[in-house]
Amino acid sequence: MANNKQRLELTWIGKGDEPKLEPRILIEDAEKSYGDKQTQNMLIFGDNLLALKALEQDYSGKIKCIYIDPPYNTGSAFEHYDDGLEHSMWLNLITPRIKMLRKLLSDDGSIWISIDDNESHYLKIVCDEVFGRNNFVANVIWEKNTRLKQIQFGYQTATTT
Repeated sequence: MANNKQRLELTWIGKGDEPKLEPRILIEDAEKSYGDKQTQNMLIFGDNLLALKALEQDYSGKIKCIYIDPPYNTGSAFEHYDDGLEHSMWLNLITPRIKMLRKLLSDDGSIWISIDDNESHYLKIVCDEVFGRNNFVANVIWEKNTRLKQIQFGYQTATTT
């Protein structure tokens, strides 16, 4: 009898229908390039998933620190979709990017993600699936200025993770 381990996972409409990406190359725009070439810093304009795919060949398993600030899915970006589909669409956008970032991250690297309450819990489960739950270290909370929101809605969200 096969040992089929079952694990907790988040499921949504379209999960598993990830885009099939062909290898990509980055083309430098000499007019926008400046500074010391030895730093190997890059500013990439374009679709971030395609840019990540282009980085895969040279940087797979080499990046020690990744910081991303994905859309918070507050409703404004997906205002024409119902609530159930809205979260699925957001998850279908973020999951392939998280998986691609995992390929780029070194074994001793870390990823830092700024997100608010709209999707943080779903994103945590996606990250657990991609990186392994035992690799989660902590939520880092930072205080934000929300005086306007407090006045507008009568309550305050004072922190973001």
